[in-house]
Amino acid sequence: MKEFLQWALPRLQVDKRLILIYCIVYFVWGLGMNWFGTQVEIAKFTYWWQVITTYILYMVPISLLLRGLPFHMQYAYGLIAMCLLEFGGYALQTSYAYPNNILDQFFGIRNFSLGMALFFGLYFPLGNWAVGKIYQLIFKSN
Repeated sequence: MKEFLQWALPRLQVDKRLILIYCIVYFVWGLGMNWFGTQVEIAKFTYWWQVITTYILYMVPISLLLRGLPFHMQYAYGLIAMCLLEFGGYALQTSYAYPNNILDQFFGIRNFSLGMALFFGLYFPLGNWAVGKIYQLIFKSN
C-alpha cells in the first residue's frame, strides 16, 4: 500500500485548472451519455446526480492516475475500473438497463455489462487526450 501511495499521490497533485477542465469535460460527457442512453433506451443512471459520483468522483481521479501511460495501458486499467463500476451499478440497481435494448439484441443479454465496460474503458485514454488538448490550448498558448 505504501508503494502505491508513493506512486499515486504525485499523479494526483496537478494544476487545479487541469482538474477543473477534467471535471467540466467529464460532467458534460456524463450528462450527454446519460441523456443518449435514455433517449435510445440502452441504459441510464437511476438518479441524475450519479453523473457527479461516477464521472467526477470516480473517473477523474482514475484518469489522473492513468495520465501519461500508453494508450493500451490506459485502456487496460480503465477496463478494470469500468468493469467494477458496471458490475456494481447493475448489481446495486443504481443503473438501469432497458429490457431488450439494442446492445442486448446485438450481443445478447448476458454480454450487456461486458459490452458497456469495453466501450466505457475507452473513456480514460480518450478523456486524457481531450483534456490534455484543451488544457494546452487554453493555458499553454501564452
